[in-house]
Amino acid sequence: MRRATLATIAAAAGVSLPTVSKVLNGKDDVGAETRARVRRLLDEYDYVPVGARRAASGALVDLVFTALESPWAVEVIRGVVDSGLHVVVSSTGLSGSGAGQSGTGPLGSGQSGAPRESWAARLVEARRAGALVVTSRLTQADRRLLAASRVPVVVIDPVDLPPPDVPSVGAANWAGGLAATEHLLELGHRRIAAVGGPPGLLCSRARVDGYRAALDRAGIGVDPALVRHGDFRHGGGLRAATELLALPDPPTAVFAGNDEQALGVIEAARVAGLPVPEALSVVGFDDLPVAVWSSPALTTVRQPLAEMGRHAGRMLADLIAGRPLGAQRVELATELVVRASTGARR
Repeated sequence: MRRATLATIAAAAGVSLPTVSKVLNGKDDVGAETRARVRRLLDEYDYVPVGARRAASGALVDLVFTALESPWAVEVIRGVVDSGLHVVVSSTGLSGSGAGQSGTGPLGSGQSGAPRESWAARLVEARRAGALVVTSRLTQADRRLLAASRVPVVVIDPVDLPPPDVPSVGAANWAGGLAATEHLLELGHRRIAAVGGPPGLLCSRARVDGYRAALDRAGIGVDPALVRHGDFRHGGGLRAATELLALPDPPTAVFAGNDEQALGVIEAARVAGLPVPEALSVVGFDDLPVAVWSSPALTTVRQPLAEMGRHAGRMLADLIAGRPLGAQRVELATELVVRASTGARR
C-alpha cells in the first residue's frame, strides 16, 4: 500500500493542507472538532511524515533540556554520552516558574506565556533517530507528533508521571528525603525544616513526602511553619532559610531539596551568624561536585545523575533497534553521603 500523504489526509478530512500541517505540528489555531477528526485520520492512515525515519546505527539523537546552565545538566550529558549514543544537545530555551531539573532549578514547564515552536517538530524535521527529554513536560501535541513520526523517546527525571507508553528513568526521591531526615533525627534534631523545590514537580513532592514520612515514623508532627518551597536555586534556598531562621522557634536542621538550595541555606546561616553545623545542620540532594568544594563540605543525598543518563541512553538505543524494554519505568537508588555540614544538636 502506498504511504498516505498530507493531501490524502486533507482530502479525507475535508480540510486544507495547511490545516493538517498545523495539527501535525501541534499548533493551537485549529478548532477542537477539526483537530480531533484530523488526528483520527492520521491514526487510521498510519501517516508518517516525510522527514521522519527509523534510526540506523550511528544516527543522531536529541538530548533535550529546557535550559542548560548547571553542573546537574553536565552530569546527565556525561552519562548519555557514555551510553554510546551520538548526541545533539538542545534546549527549548524556556524558563518557567516551577518545572525544572532537580539540580539546577526551574527549567521550564512548557507553560510559558510566550508561544514556542514545538521542539518535537524541530526534532522530526531534523530527522533525529530519537529523543531523550530531561525534566520537561511532554505535551499531548508533542507525544502525538513523535508517535506519528515513529520517533522513540525516553524521559529522564520526569516533571510529572509520564503516560504508561512513555519510558522514563528517575531516582528514588522519596527514599532520599526519608534518609536525609532520618540522619538528622539520629543526630538528635527535632526542629527540622524542609526547603523543597517547586511543589508542582514530581521529584520535589517526593522528597518532601520522604521528609514527612521520617518525622511521622519518629512520632514528631510536621510543623507547617517549617516547610518552605524554593525554586531549586541558590537564591531560593537563601530566601527560605532567612525566613526560617527568623522564626521565634527556628529549626536546628534543614533538609534542602537540592544542593544549590542547601548552599543558599548555608549562606543564610552565615549571614545570621550561625555556624554550620554547630548551630545549624544542613543536608542537600544531588551530590554535585560543588558539594565537596563547599565550606563546610555538604552532607547530601547522592542522585545517580550520570547513571540515569547512561540507562536512559541504553533504553533509547533498544527502542531505536526495535528491541523490547525490560521495564518502562526505571527508578535508580539514591544514597546518603555524610560530610561536614551535619552534626549533633547542641
